[in-house]
Amino acid sequence: MDDETKELNINFTPLGKGFKPILGGLVSLLLVVVVVFMFFAIQNEIKTGRYIGQEISSKNTITISGQGKILATPDIGEVSLGVLSEAKTVAAAQKDNTEKMNKVIKAMKDLGIDEKDLKTVNYSIYPNYQYISGKSVIIGYQVSQTLAVKIRQLDKASEVLAKAAENGVNQIGSLAFTIDDPESIKAEARKKAIDDAKQKADVLKKDLGVNIVRIINFYESATQPPVSYYGEKAYGIGGGGGAPAPDVQTGQNEIVVDVTITYEIQ
Repeated sequence: MDDETKELNINFTPLGKGFKPILGGLVSLLLVVVVVFMFFAIQNEIKTGRYIGQEISSKNTITISGQGKILATPDIGEVSLGVLSEAKTVAAAQKDNTEKMNKVIKAMKDLGIDEKDLKTVNYSIYPNYQYISGKSVIIGYQVSQTLAVKIRQLDKASEVLAKAAENGVNQIGSLAFTIDDPESIKAEARKKAIDDAKQKADVLKKDLGVNIVRIINFYESATQPPVSYYGEKAYGIGGGGGAPAPDVQTGQNEIVVDVTITYEIQ
C-alpha cells in the first residue's frame, strides 16, 4: 500500500461508537419539540373555530333615561332688517338701497347698538322681467340688502323695530330671543337630568333586586329653541314709515338636557 492510500484511510476514519447515542438523543428531542408545537397549534385552531359565527357574551345591563329642564330669561335678541329697492337701472336701485340702509345703520348706532353687533349678511341684485309680445324683457332691477342686528339691551327691542321701519326697512325675517352664553345653564340642566336618572336607577335597583356595578355608557342631548315673535305684518312693515313700536315681550327660554345612562348590573 502506497503513501496516498494511507492518508485517505486516516482522513475518513469512522465516528466513534460514543457519538451515535448523542445523535439519536438530539433527533428524539427534536421530534418531541415538533410534536408539542403541533399539539398546541391544533388546540388554538380548535378554540378559534368554536367562536366563529358566535356573538361575544354581553354583560347584564340596564339603560335609564333622565331629563333636566331649566327656564331662563333671554339676555339677547337677534333680528334681520332688510331693504328692497326697485328702479329702472341698477345704479338707481343701488342708490336708493344704500341711502336707506345707511340711515338704518345710523339709527341702530344712535340707539346704542355697538358696531360689532351690526353685520351685513346679504347684498344682491336681480333683474325684473316682464313678458311683452311673448318675450321676457328686463324692465328694471331690484337691489336687496339685509342687516343682522344683535340687541343686547332688550328694553330697546321695540324701539329698534320702530326705528327700522321709519328709516326704510321693508323686510324683516323674525325676532328671536336667545341666551348669549348658555353653557352654564346647560350644565345645570345636565345635573338635573343625571340626578333624575340616578333616582330612577335606585328605584329600579330595589324593584328588580339587582346591584348596580358601574356606568358603562353615557349619552347626552340638549335643546334650546329660540323664542320668535311676529312677522312683517305685525311690525307694520311695508306700508311706509310711522309704524308704532310693537310691545315686544321676551318671555323665557326652556333649556332641556336629556341623558341616557347604561349601568352594568349583577
